[in-house]
Amino acid sequence: MFEGLCRLCYHGFTVEINVLIDEGFEGSVEANWLKDIAEEVLIAEGASPRTELGLVITGQEKVRELNAAHLGKDVPTDVLAFPMLPGGTSEAGAAFVAPPDGAVHLGEVIVSYPQAAIQAQERHHPVAKEVAILVVHGILHLLGYDHDAPDRERRMRAREAEILSRIEEKGR
Repeated sequence: MFEGLCRLCYHGFTVEINVLIDEGFEGSVEANWLKDIAEEVLIAEGASPRTELGLVITGQEKVRELNAAHLGKDVPTDVLAFPMLPGGTSEAGAAFVAPPDGAVHLGEVIVSYPQAAIQAQERHHPVAKEVAILVVHGILHLLGYDHDAPDRERRMRAREAEILSRIEEKGR
């Protein structure tokens, strides 16, 4: 298992991205590459100067367990996002409280690497591209985007496409 903390600065801001790559997936993706993808989303969205988030790469069983425990859906999925923005609420209905350090804790994005590989094969593109799509999608969820209604889905999909285009242009 790889655990890493990536701190980076952009435009004078400090961002903390905690990366956890579960055992068995260590060689599948690079922590710094994941950090770069997350950074692009945060820059594109004008994130707070002091933002923190977590990225987890894991297997289908772990994602299925989390999906069942927190969302009541006992099935594997490709990506889960657990937002922690102040003013939001947990699954139990408890309000999240802003931390005293002033940092914006966005939450956690959990990606199923095996599901990303399956989807990449179905969509005829590299697994890395699918992982990037899922990371962007998950972080946009942390930032308040959703696809629960047609107009919101169009907005989220358009934003994903814009950010992914920026990532591809930079060769990330």
